[in-house]
Amino acid sequence: MEQRDERTGHGGSRFSLGIVISLPPALGRRIGRLRSGFGDPFADFESPHITLVSGAARGPWSEARRHAQRVAAAADAFTVRLHGTASFRPASEVVYLKIAQGAEACRALHAQLCDGPLEHQVAFDYHPHLTVAHDAPAEGMERALHELADFDVEFLVDRIGLFTTDHDGYWTLTEELALGTDGREL
Repeated sequence: MEQRDERTGHGGSRFSLGIVISLPPALGRRIGRLRSGFGDPFADFESPHITLVSGAARGPWSEARRHAQRVAAAADAFTVRLHGTASFRPASEVVYLKIAQGAEACRALHAQLCDGPLEHQVAFDYHPHLTVAHDAPAEGMERALHELADFDVEFLVDRIGLFTTDHDGYWTLTEELALGTDGREL
């Protein structure tokens, strides 16, 4: 069995971590089918989600995990409403669903998660969103932008997911962290 170094991932390279809001299963499947239909090459490799942090730990994995657990325990559950579309183009080939309700709660979680042993490694400032097309052909990007312009759904966020990368670089759910537990067992 391979030993896992506290500062690195498999094979000795520094591990990546992600903390995300997963979608309710039926909504996740629906968004996944839409992404595939738009020609998104990533649709089959990642479940639809709202990213809170994507990066690495500055120190041992155990410290990053405990920090994420503490932030989740202190946060309240909240509602996310996805309504309408927008795009990051031309800066990035992404079409996304806008977060019409719950964006401030996402920003607060992001800030609290990053105020500790986690590094957020992206080229752009944090902007909560749900990707529906990423690096898809131009026609698929335009279809995503226009066909989902009236999309409107809401769901309760009562937990966040802690992910790491596996041997092959694929994201793997490590743990779901319930919001608002303040250390209570569920």
